[in-house]
Amino acid sequence: MRKILWSLLLVLGGLSLKAQEINLKLWYNQPAANWNEALPIGNGRMGAMIYGTTGIDQIQLNEETVWSGGPNSNVDPEKASLLPRLVDLFFQGKYQETDDLANAEKLSLNSGMMYQPVGNLWLTFPGHEQVNNYYRELDIANASSKVTYQVGGVTYTREYLASLDNQTIMARLTAGQGGKINCTLGMNCDLRSRIQVEKDSIIRLSGITDDHEGVLGQVRFEALVKPVLKDGALLLSDKQLGIKDATEATIYISIASNFKSYQDISGDGLVRASSILKKALGDDFDAAKAKHEAIYHSYFNRVSIDLGETAAAKLPTDQRVEQFRGGDDPQLVSLYFQFGRYLMISASQPGTQPMNLQGIWNDRVTPPWDSKYTTNINAEMNYWPAELTNLSELHEPFLTMVKELSQSGQETARKLYNARGWVLHHNTDIWRVTGPVDWARSGLWPTGGAWLCQHLWERYLYTGNQDFLKEAYPAMKGAAEFLLDILIEEPTNGWLVIGPSVSPENAYLPKINVGVGNTMDNQLVFDLFSNVIQASEILDTDQAFADSLAAAKDRLPPMQIGQHSQLQEWIKDWDRVDDKHRHVSHLYALYPGNQLSPFRTPKLFEAARNSLVYRGDESTGWSMGWKVNLWARFLDGNHALKMIGDQLSPSLRNERGKESGGTYPNLLDAHPPFQIDGNFGCAAGIAEMLMQSYDGFIYVLPALPDRWQKGQINGLKARGGFEVDLSWEKGQIKTLTVHSSLGGNCRIRVKQPLRPVDGVLLTVAKGGNSNPFYPINEIKDPLISPKARLKGVKLPKTFLYDFQTEAGKSYTFELKK
Repeated sequence: MRKILWSLLLVLGGLSLKAQEINLKLWYNQPAANWNEALPIGNGRMGAMIYGTTGIDQIQLNEETVWSGGPNSNVDPEKASLLPRLVDLFFQGKYQETDDLANAEKLSLNSGMMYQPVGNLWLTFPGHEQVNNYYRELDIANASSKVTYQVGGVTYTREYLASLDNQTIMARLTAGQGGKINCTLGMNCDLRSRIQVEKDSIIRLSGITDDHEGVLGQVRFEALVKPVLKDGALLLSDKQLGIKDATEATIYISIASNFKSYQDISGDGLVRASSILKKALGDDFDAAKAKHEAIYHSYFNRVSIDLGETAAAKLPTDQRVEQFRGGDDPQLVSLYFQFGRYLMISASQPGTQPMNLQGIWNDRVTPPWDSKYTTNINAEMNYWPAELTNLSELHEPFLTMVKELSQSGQETARKLYNARGWVLHHNTDIWRVTGPVDWARSGLWPTGGAWLCQHLWERYLYTGNQDFLKEAYPAMKGAAEFLLDILIEEPTNGWLVIGPSVSPENAYLPKINVGVGNTMDNQLVFDLFSNVIQASEILDTDQAFADSLAAAKDRLPPMQIGQHSQLQEWIKDWDRVDDKHRHVSHLYALYPGNQLSPFRTPKLFEAARNSLVYRGDESTGWSMGWKVNLWARFLDGNHALKMIGDQLSPSLRNERGKESGGTYPNLLDAHPPFQIDGNFGCAAGIAEMLMQSYDGFIYVLPALPDRWQKGQINGLKARGGFEVDLSWEKGQIKTLTVHSSLGGNCRIRVKQPLRPVDGVLLTVAKGGNSNPFYPINEIKDPLISPKARLKGVKLPKTFLYDFQTEAGKSYTFELKK
């Protein structure tokens, strides 16, 4: 049965792959000079960065559970008395005193632990320092990397993959002539470790992670390296292995730790790593590669994209990045979109940990921001493409983390806020800490749980899986219980607001962050309460609790339009037109939220656009990725493409040594330094430019740039269980096919009239959408400053259609002539 399954996956994968005609390779004509030029491979659990250097090659290794510290809670109950004092000071108008008191000292016992590297495998090739015809690639169509070059007329090839099947990282060394593989294998590790060669020709690295901020390092990990030769001989020393005169060598790398869960580190890393290695040795490289590719194709080949190709596509990838903003290279956008999907498949598999700030790739013992999960935007952004780009299963590690945090966060809610339910602030780690880490300007933000729960609800809207919703509901309810308990009455208007809190990392007056009733908090509470109310109705449970949420929701503040015609970020009109902060938190309601709409809330829509104009374009890499999505929701494809150009610009240092946001030569996002969220944010934004499904309908080609006159994309997912295949010419739809997995009404908005190809009844849409997966939660009318000068929103002419679908059937349309 297992052999039949593999054969079927291979056939299906191969057929789908032939349909993708775009060259899906990152390639270079020189080795990586540094980590930001190395190429990432991964299998969800393990990651490696491939340098491809010739004399001495470096494979930098990570394993998802190698974190400093150990199981712990960072909540400090002594800080509980501080929170009401901050609210009182704010309502007295003592804003500086509020902020000073909040930032006087750290608010938790620690600021979370660090994600740490396992180490490096070094391959030394004598006489290979000077080579000819060098070539290096990352093939994202097949999830493998390759290096080729010539020495003395002999072609040498190295192939690398992180197997999704056997859970090892593999490297195969071959040459154009037999008996030419000669090299030395060695390892190093910057953590407490021991390296030795075992009697069965295995290099064994045993390590333990660092202590950090008062928590002892308790993760013990094992890395095993085993070469298997064709011809030749293995030479053993205390810490290295030598390969002499081999025709071929396959190197297997297995890594595991004692981590079992965020509460349990009683595992045996050596037993697990040895078991994984033993099973992997049953397949040679070709067999292992075929199985790996079959699994990978089953995810990757669900979506294909073609935005056109120009001569720029023939250049090495680093040169394309250098020239993109001033040139014409639509295929690089396609490549970058699919690279985002490649990274998700490589870093987030069912049963693994969710992707952190660096995904699974990190070479620093003390990484930037500890490489944790920053939940005031970055962790969520990592998973924006999951449902939309047809990788729903890979959302699972993040959704599992939400459920785990709903457990660990109960202690923080109780001890710090005297509240029911659970709370998460702006950061967490593998140990699922939930206290307000770092300083108040970023950490004192109690609505992280609400944002994470939005992902639970979105998973339901995309899949319609009520079993999943039933499983997710306790976490959603617990987050709502917490917010319901901490809402306080704002004295001037009687609104219910959250405080103390911040609008993530931004200041409302010079260097003053901490306040009450910030716009993003209001939006998050509105969404969570709305979602829990609907979930309780679907599951037929907790009617009294839902009623209490509805009553509280009615008393939330309306959004406000301030004196600069902007969507206010704070409860008072404090926005500055010269504020260029990277966070645009109050625009959550537009994206990834769905409260704002050009059709339903035009004044707020215009005000939100003004806010983004004031904030500017260039920023950190992930912020530019967010702005691609926002400009797509503003229906401005040309500006969204401009943001992609900014995102795909090289990250450079100015005369003062400051590095700009953008993209590194290996296409990884530059915050700077590297943060993977920008890759995922921009990938989601590219999809949003071509198809949106948030405003009661599926909007086809809502933000098509003038430059993308012809193209196609297949396999995008829309809410309600729909899958969309789309092609266009001269900026107009050529064919549109909608596949329905759940049935029900499908409402589409298009800029040109359509006609059905297959006889389905296509009617002009009227009234609300009867499809339950397209709920519209009506918001209050905004409060508008008398100083505001709104000009009105000019919208393109569109056509809104309904047609009824049956589960399992497809429906095709074309331009009506």
